[in-house]
Amino acid sequence: MKQGIIFDLDGVLLSTDEMHYTAWKSIADELGVPFGRTENNLLRGVSRMASLEIILGLGNLTLPEDVKFSLTERKNNRYVALLQTLTPDVVTQEVRDTLKELKARGIKIAIGSSSKNAKLILRLTDLAQYFDAVSDGTNISHSKPDPEVFLKGADFLGLSPDVCAVVEDAVAGIDAANAGGFYSIGIGDASKYDKADAAIEHISELLNVI
Repeated sequence: MKQGIIFDLDGVLLSTDEMHYTAWKSIADELGVPFGRTENNLLRGVSRMASLEIILGLGNLTLPEDVKFSLTERKNNRYVALLQTLTPDVVTQEVRDTLKELKARGIKIAIGSSSKNAKLILRLTDLAQYFDAVSDGTNISHSKPDPEVFLKGADFLGLSPDVCAVVEDAVAGIDAANAGGFYSIGIGDASKYDKADAAIEHISELLNVI
């Protein structure tokens, strides 16, 4: 059994994907870049600035750094405004029961998310109580598939990567976990990724694969 588990947040424990999509689409519309749900999938698991670079690439656009920073700030402000509608009800009982059981087994758990809003989301959804550590976009300089966010998460838990599992729904996240020497578990889209060490359909199945 693993001593620690590091969870990606969005898409694994809950979903704010629709809020991300709405906020990014408003930015893409301003830039005149066609942007739908297919394009939105390209942004999953990557940082805010990297997401903007993808959108700019779709439109063959090049912008000064200060303009790009302004655009990412506007996107985030719109996303954070949408986040205020989050309540604990968006988290399923299955997720809460799984986290409680992990704690009962003495397994340390952390968040490993590229989002700079992870702590806000945890607070709004009453998930913060379950986690021993949070590694997020506020303490990293490289986004997934770089393993930094997970390596720092393991460090915050006081554990080495080889005794930790990472649960991810994005291919970039599985690549990051593998690069860091973690046991990678895919859920959602990542459950079909052949580089994941294990795959689950439902979060409760995690209890059988660690």
